[in-house]
Amino acid sequence: MNKKWMFAAAGVAVAGSLAFVQAQSQQDTAPSTEPAPASATAQPIQFPHDIHAGTYQMDCQYCHFSAERSVDAGIPPVSTCMGCHTMIPGENQPEEINKVREYWNSGETIPWVRIHKVADHVHFPHMRHINAGLQCQECHGEIQEIGVLEAPEPTWGKGKMGWCISCHVERDVTRDCTVCHY
Repeated sequence: MNKKWMFAAAGVAVAGSLAFVQAQSQQDTAPSTEPAPASATAQPIQFPHDIHAGTYQMDCQYCHFSAERSVDAGIPPVSTCMGCHTMIPGENQPEEINKVREYWNSGETIPWVRIHKVADHVHFPHMRHINAGLQCQECHGEIQEIGVLEAPEPTWGKGKMGWCISCHVERDVTRDCTVCHY
């Protein structure tokens, strides 16, 4: 009798999982017609990635310091910005540098707005991808050519699982569910 219950429970779990996957795939293919509100993506500092990562060729990990050793890439503290801008006036955007100085002088953190986000039930360990030799641009696009980030770069998979699976298939790496869903 116990075996029957186990098989029944397993059957219900499998059917529920299939229904969930089918519902998700239908949602993933439906285009979103509603743009994100501008206020949701407006950054407190208009940080020009094209100048820092492009013109000055700063490595992404100078600011996103924990990408190679942590799940998260890290958001730079004000001290990272001021490490350079104590000496470099920032002629291109002096008003933005003044905002950075105001945060520094008041001891406040810069309230950056997150741009790239995967679903809460997904884990994207940056350190595994960086240590496997992927460049930031492979997921985040040609960031050195983009000015102020207000939305994910169009080539980014918008947090959709199929985009990640395609990359894993191309590179012949694991597609075990527990790698990202734990």
